[in-house]
Amino acid sequence: MKLNSPWIQWTWLVLLLLTPIVLWILPADFFDNGEIIMCPSRAFFDIECFGCGMTRAVMHLHHWELPDAMYFNRGSALVYPGLIITWGIWTFKAAQSLNLLKRFSRKAE
Repeated sequence: MKLNSPWIQWTWLVLLLLTPIVLWILPADFFDNGEIIMCPSRAFFDIECFGCGMTRAVMHLHHWELPDAMYFNRGSALVYPGLIITWGIWTFKAAQSLNLLKRFSRKAE
């Protein structure tokens, strides 16, 4: 199977579209509990890195819980918009590769 086959492209687009929906369905504190994966910075130097708590913080930002997000990682205020922009670009390119944007623009005419 080729990597640029329509089946793979459709699968990628569907996954891109479902990801934010699934994250909204999950509760905001879904990642708050459980085992914390130790990063090398904490393991070797006992210092939290800039990424520590980012998953939990981004999940809280996704649910519009700014105080909780800032508690876990203040850098999430910069990372989350970057994730949204990246998601938008990837979704646009996936739709473009399937010629979906041209199809919709023709229907509008």
